Amino acid sequence: MRFKRAVVASLAVAAWAGLGAAAPAQPAPANHLMPMPASVTLDAGSLPLDARFAVKLEGPADPRLARAAGRLIDRLTTLTGIPIVRTGGVPALTVVCARRATGAQRAVEDESYSLRVTPGGAVLRAPTTYGALRGLETFAQLVEQVPGGFAVQASTIEDRPRFPWRGLLIDACRHWMPVEVVERNLDAMAAVKLNVLHWHLSDDQGFRVQSRVFPRLQGKGSDGHFYTQAEVRDIVRYAADRGIRVVPEFDMPAHTQSWLVGYPALSAGKGPFELARTWGVFDPVLDPTSERVYAFLGRFIAEMTVLFPDAYFHIGGDEVNGVQWDANPAIVAFRKRHGMATNDDLQAYFNRRVARILKAHGKTMIGWDEVLHEGLPKGAVVQSWRGQKSLADAARAGFGAILSNGYYLDYMWPASRHYAVDPLGKDAAALPDEAKARILGGEACMWAEWVTPETIDSRIWPRMAAIAERFWSPATVTDTADMYRRLAVVSRQLEATGVRQRLDHEPMLDRLANDGPTGSLGRLVDLLEPVKEYNRGRGAGITSLMPLVGVVDAARPESNAGRAFGLRVDALLADPAREAGREQMADTLRRWQDDARAVKGEMGGPLLRDAAPLADAWQSVAEIGLRALDAFARRAPLTLTADEEQALAAAQKPVADVSLAVAPAVKRLVDASR
Repeated sequence: MRFKRAVVASLAVAAWAGLGAAAPAQPAPANHLMPMPASVTLDAGSLPLDARFAVKLEGPADPRLARAAGRLIDRLTTLTGIPIVRTGGVPALTVVCARRATGAQRAVEDESYSLRVTPGGAVLRAPTTYGALRGLETFAQLVEQVPGGFAVQASTIEDRPRFPWRGLLIDACRHWMPVEVVERNLDAMAAVKLNVLHWHLSDDQGFRVQSRVFPRLQGKGSDGHFYTQAEVRDIVRYAADRGIRVVPEFDMPAHTQSWLVGYPALSAGKGPFELARTWGVFDPVLDPTSERVYAFLGRFIAEMTVLFPDAYFHIGGDEVNGVQWDANPAIVAFRKRHGMATNDDLQAYFNRRVARILKAHGKTMIGWDEVLHEGLPKGAVVQSWRGQKSLADAARAGFGAILSNGYYLDYMWPASRHYAVDPLGKDAAALPDEAKARILGGEACMWAEWVTPETIDSRIWPRMAAIAERFWSPATVTDTADMYRRLAVVSRQLEATGVRQRLDHEPMLDRLANDGPTGSLGRLVDLLEPVKEYNRGRGAGITSLMPLVGVVDAARPESNAGRAFGLRVDALLADPAREAGREQMADTLRRWQDDARAVKGEMGGPLLRDAAPLADAWQSVAEIGLRALDAFARRAPLTLTADEEQALAAAQKPVADVSLAVAPAVKRLVDASR
């Protein structure tokens, strides 16, 4: 499928100027859309937004579109403060939908739309409900503040997704995520045109769905935290209303400790079993040679497939270490009797048996890339978490494939690093076209070892919006600086959907400071980032029962202030005159000195004590940075004392599982000044 290259703000300026024509009196408007549409032209003027705004629907009656129009008005009210009337308004937006969606949403639907906004009105056209839903989200993003009020930027947009599968995994097992957390994230997902919620519902730490057939699953495997069947149905309906499919995951045959607490007879090894309170790969696993296991799974899957209408059902299949299989003589004998050379062969046998059960209930199996094995039933989908090679291998072998490697939000990577990962990158780029077509898209993963309902939004958003752009927008949309510019706007807009990535930050600071002053403390936390990947809590003996309320939990995955300072340093170092932003940088470093001295008096509370060295590190970085800045400007070689060298080195090392994000930039300035 071919797309016209998206028109970014710089191209819009050229379009305004025309060939040989005089430039307009006002600068061209900036494009804040995310994901970037396939083709967008920002036109002169805007559509005023006032209390009389109304949406007119044309085409087959569609209650889902009517509800979406109501949600749009609610969001516009939140964004603008305008009390838009519900009746008697003047239709400013006409939605023309050719075909109403019926039945369960499929993995591939026509989500295309066109949107034309002029000062006199707007028309959104779409062949299906799904395209209309996506177009309404674009319309909401076009709202901007103008002198005297709010308006919708005049524009001409043609849009369609690059990939049909654009998902987010939410893990409700390691830490429990109540219904309201799931629902508000569904609203944010819809805002950036994601269309799959991958709901991770069972793991060693918890089984999270009510089973009436096997009540001990949630009765003994959930600590009392599980979704009732009524709640599951409500969430599935809530998602469907927003054009989002819900794919459940019940991990098997490993990651099943929560199953075995209530049903130990399913195990390949001996009990007793209890819920895992820590993280990792554990030995307990289902017995793949037991007919009792398949009878259990047959009844369980029959019950769950009624709750989840989607055509796909995720069985996990990852991280089977085989310890219990190798220790069980009956399983070893079974493997030999059936000519299975390895435990991979045994797991493949298990996968085939489960796939047949799913097929009998009209479902297609999805599994993590460990399920890719000779004999995997055709039609299965492979989700790659271990690398792009397994993604390409799956597509080459004839299977649908989804990429998650590179999109692990719990790694705490910056948005730019996720943004650089492409489902058709590296190994997949060399595939023939028919194999490339089997790469369905991607899913970001929010694993819940280190998040709670209070912090999960800040770990997903706004970085998820950048990943959503990678799944939706043309492959040519890769400008990282422009992505960050738009991401700042979208992050604020997302709050109108209900997610709390910024709103929960201040209460966390208040708690850290024990209701004391948070000004200097907040500015320090703004310069901190959690340690990356899985380096948090090493050797600390942290369990799932411990509250996550430390400085590391208040720190955002990516420090915007730290990134901005680093860009200023790089700009200065690249300036032959050594002047670019130097005075502003000096002012910043002096403010940091003052804040660091002030925050030292705020670090004595029990929740801050382990982070107290950060105040000293911050002060050292500010003082050394000022010295380096002065030396760089004067072109005089900088020499640090032994104490300063030690302080700078210490400032670059994690403390209390966080890093001072500006320390590397100061180190670059120092190195340039030596």
